[in-house]
Amino acid sequence: MTRSRAQDPNVCGVTAAIAVIDGKWKTVLLWLLESGPHRPGELLRRLPGLSEKVLTQALRQMEADGLVHREVHDVLPLKTVYSLTEFGRELSEALAPLSDWGHRRLEKLSEAQSAS
Repeated sequence: MTRSRAQDPNVCGVTAAIAVIDGKWKTVLLWLLESGPHRPGELLRRLPGLSEKVLTQALRQMEADGLVHREVHDVLPLKTVYSLTEFGRELSEALAPLSDWGHRRLEKLSEAQSAS
């Protein structure tokens, strides 16, 4: 899905929302940032397999979409902290029922595997 679909007023609202969270890491980053502000290094440690480059790209896109706030503290070395914006919290709350559905689906799949 292209990023431009996140801004296209002629697409369905669900498509516009999914375009904002599309990708492997954005939903996990939203979930981690729900608990409070995090530094990039903390996020990298919590997400093995995520490279610094991909983290930076995802956070920049999320910042451009108004989901996260980037705060740079003027100390040496520079300290950068990311947190959810109110808009990001709204998205996270909107995704909660979808998350619940996903967990129920995984339980059903697990039950089906156990039965066979």
